[in-house]
Amino acid sequence: MPPVIVVQDLRKHYRFARRQGGALGAIGGMFAPDYQLISAVDGISFEIAQGERVAIIGPNGAGKSTTLKMLSGILEPTSGAARVFDLTPWRQRKALAYRIGVVFGQRSQLWGELPVRESFELPGHIYDQHGPTFARRREDLIERFDVGALMGQVVQRLSLGQRMRCEIVAALLHAPSLLFLDEPTIGLDITAKAAIRDFITENAREAGQTVVLTSHDTRDIELVCDRVIVINQGRIVVDQPTDQLRRQFLARKLVTLHAPTRSIVIDLPGVTRRPSEPHLAVFEIDTRKVRVERVIASALHGGGIEDITIEDPPMEEVIREIYDVAHTPI
Repeated sequence: MPPVIVVQDLRKHYRFARRQGGALGAIGGMFAPDYQLISAVDGISFEIAQGERVAIIGPNGAGKSTTLKMLSGILEPTSGAARVFDLTPWRQRKALAYRIGVVFGQRSQLWGELPVRESFELPGHIYDQHGPTFARRREDLIERFDVGALMGQVVQRLSLGQRMRCEIVAALLHAPSLLFLDEPTIGLDITAKAAIRDFITENAREAGQTVVLTSHDTRDIELVCDRVIVINQGRIVVDQPTDQLRRQFLARKLVTLHAPTRSIVIDLPGVTRRPSEPHLAVFEIDTRKVRVERVIASALHGGGIEDITIEDPPMEEVIREIYDVAHTPI
């Protein structure tokens, strides 16, 4: 099966005129402007298969949102090529729109002056979808995202969290095969975030929907995506499965020990004690220097261990490590 998205050496450059000081500089700039070239996206290439859930991440200004805007047809690149469902997004935007759903966290696709109910009816007319199938999908999404109580409210009076839930419902109403999500959980509470993540993952598995998202919430990446593309200064620096990303960039484990004694001591190479509490100790294990089994054996040898928990480091630490490798502060 051919990939859903094919990107080849895609670039997006912006040109800005430098400001010249003084009256003479301003006049000279009118006739011979001095331009500065900024590369938002600088020659990226990748493919995404049907059903993949891919996170495109990076620090602010890395080119994530610009990439999504080119793939959805909103922006035209400076050079390079991209095919989405074998369509060129910026040239065949209308045909592509029937097959994709788009949510940009900072921009609304809803009609601010209309009640939510009417905003949800519009996609049926825009995408030529009517009848019981569309009605069932709409009611299912309304229930799933718990927006039934908002149906009579005017969109512009919704809180950010309420609006974001409605934005995602609107993007899914026409059953797109590909979903672009730019910061989809911004402003949402824990319950709403969980509902969105669960639905995206479940829908992708059941319907074969492809998902491409950007997010600064590491839980979105960890719980939704099976692959991560890291962009730094407009270029791809990492492209790996999420699990492999953990193993490569953080060869560490966190071991939490509970004991009746106030202090737990483990003196082994590659073992660092994190801030802990009485009767509870958290150790960071560098698995390149010492095996986890040896650490546990050492703890048990000391006696009095009531409980042991072994975990991977949080995803935000993985992302921080990647950014450090890319020499980019976060």
